[in-house]
Amino acid sequence: MKIGLLSDTHSKKGRSQKIIDHLVAQGAEFLIHAGDIVKPEILEQLKNSGLRYVAVYGNNDASLIEYHDRFNLVQEPHYFKLAGVNFKLMHLPFYMNADAEVIIFGHTHVFECDFKNRTLFLNPGEACARDKPFSNCAMLETSDTNLTVTHYSRAVGSDIFEERHYSFERS
Repeated sequence: MKIGLLSDTHSKKGRSQKIIDHLVAQGAEFLIHAGDIVKPEILEQLKNSGLRYVAVYGNNDASLIEYHDRFNLVQEPHYFKLAGVNFKLMHLPFYMNADAEVIIFGHTHVFECDFKNRTLFLNPGEACARDKPFSNCAMLETSDTNLTVTHYSRAVGSDIFEERHYSFERS
């Protein structure tokens, strides 16, 4: 299964839409937003993608509580299973114990892909391009034997996403 990952959109609706469109074009079957959504319009973008999705509240998302029942918003840490993989989703990297096979988080605005003791710690980086002149997102592809991550990076003003690939063997 291909799972599109984004985080830290921080109200940048144009950049978040470009990332969602890119992930869909790359074959994403599910979307995960790791928090700091900020604007309800970005929740609409997730919903309008036509894909199933989940989004976790970030430290800048208190104003979104009124939309909780309208969108698939969850509180951290949120545990779920998808395509035979156990996930933990959070925004703040406070619950970093290895109690799921894949731990997805945001907040730091830095892409991270670290496989330790059979657990993948994955931060898709910042979609908003606030701290750097480029937007980041990632695709996680799961199979019975592997977890494959593609990190995408797009310079602000460009339509071209550069890619880096990582692969890890599941136990």
